[in-house]
Amino acid sequence: MKRILTAFLAAVTISAAHAQSLPGGFAYLRDIDPSIIQDIRYATSNNFVGRPLAGYNAGECVVKREVGLRLKAIQQELAAQNLSLKMFDCYRPARASLDMVKWSQNGHETAAERRYNPRIPKTELFRLGYIASRSQHSAGAALDLTLVDLKADNSAKYDPSKTYADCTAPVDARAPEGSVDMGTGYDCTDTKGHTAAPSISPEQRAWRKRLVAAMARQGFVNYSKEWWHFSLPGAGGAAYDFPIQPRRN
Repeated sequence: MKRILTAFLAAVTISAAHAQSLPGGFAYLRDIDPSIIQDIRYATSNNFVGRPLAGYNAGECVVKREVGLRLKAIQQELAAQNLSLKMFDCYRPARASLDMVKWSQNGHETAAERRYNPRIPKTELFRLGYIASRSQHSAGAALDLTLVDLKADNSAKYDPSKTYADCTAPVDARAPEGSVDMGTGYDCTDTKGHTAAPSISPEQRAWRKRLVAAMARQGFVNYSKEWWHFSLPGAGGAAYDFPIQPRRN
């Protein structure tokens, strides 16, 4: 009996050591609604920095539980329209924002970086309000996302060996994102990426309005310079810096 008890306690200890705990009421979005599509770009090289950012050890959307439940309600509404949310970024470790600051000050810009910043030097991105050194993402109050038409062909994948046009180009020329055409790619630091930009087509404007309206029905507010960025007033607080780790079943 003693050996059995010892073995049981050892198993519990191992299980606890491997369990992934999240602080401050955070949760993995997959545990709240696994149907929401995720493409966490800062965990990959497919972003404006060109490599995974500090603290992104897994491509998982981590959210405050209240935020996740509201996203679930939005997803249920969209599902009836053959649409889905697609998450690009959720909780962001504070160290990732500092990583962005260092990137902006490294003294050079590559062609791949210019795809995201076709007209604005990266040293100006913070001053102009496109990137924040202290982001609401780190407080769990902000999200980057888009819409996916589930009836469309979303099979095109990003190819790191291919040369794409910049983020303001027509959808067939820029890097594929497997989503509806919002007029620019994600993280496009250009006036065309402003939610109410006059330079986009009526169809693109309709998709943006549809996304903003769906999010607003659950209390989310859009940032006017980024059609993809939303925050939930009152959901924030102190910034966190815990790394995003792989989710365990």
